[in-house]
Amino acid sequence: MSYLYYVLIFLFGSVIGSFLNVIILRLRSGQVCRPEKKESIIHGRSHCLKCGKTLAWYDLVPVVSFLWLSGKCRSCKEKISWQYPLVEIAAGLSFVLIFYSNYELRITNYGYELSVFSMIHDSLFMIQLLSHWFIISCLIAIFVYDLRHYIIPDIILFPAIVVSFLWRVFEVLLAPSGVEGGLGHFFPYLLSALGASAFFLAIILITRGKGMGLGDAKLTFLMGLLLGWPNILAALFLAFFIGATVGVGLIFWGGKNMKSQIPFGPFLIAATTFVLFFGEKVWGCYSGLLGF
Repeated sequence: MSYLYYVLIFLFGSVIGSFLNVIILRLRSGQVCRPEKKESIIHGRSHCLKCGKTLAWYDLVPVVSFLWLSGKCRSCKEKISWQYPLVEIAAGLSFVLIFYSNYELRITNYGYELSVFSMIHDSLFMIQLLSHWFIISCLIAIFVYDLRHYIIPDIILFPAIVVSFLWRVFEVLLAPSGVEGGLGHFFPYLLSALGASAFFLAIILITRGKGMGLGDAKLTFLMGLLLGWPNILAALFLAFFIGATVGVGLIFWGGKNMKSQIPFGPFLIAATTFVLFFGEKVWGCYSGLLGF
């Protein structure tokens, strides 16, 4: 397959990443606004957060503009946050990985290589691709927002849950005859979502909200819909492992203590993304260690 397709998909993803930065910065406490005044995520020109200068189109080219300006505002020369290019690169790479994984899946199912144009006319493929692109965009936005504000915004999370649920429904309805599907395929995802969410709700009740937040419980519901069984188990193990490792590191070298608040959402999202792309290998390692 021509590498040009992957380049175009990366560019498209980075543009979406640029829009995600707008959402992350203008979203506050469930409302589209900034602390000093309301700003729509759709209307209103982008501007420097330091000097207020409206940015020209050539200052908004994903990744390239940041590098061209050496990470500084053209007007006031103040440093631009690394969040901008990192989110754009993360979105671009995620879009490429999702397309590649789905493309390889289609080759495996049909037994021969398909052209991009033939796959565009495959309704199941297009619904899966677009829904996964939407969901990964939501996960990236939640990841950064939770890091910045220690909040998982429902206004981003709930649409991702709805799209993920609808995708699982369409997966059953649109699956070609002879392909494994039906309710037997749908229920493991739904039960994984309910089970993971119930597990986190139990932690919240036991710790009286000191260990986890409701946002984490809602996020694990999305994880279950995305990953199903047994991948959800692998993702939860991985999230707790990453969280514990980072937490210990912050205590010893980051000036944190046992009472310091550390958002758990980013660890859940990192684990979800990793298992989403490499789930079979991750579960194979777990099952080997546990003797399953």
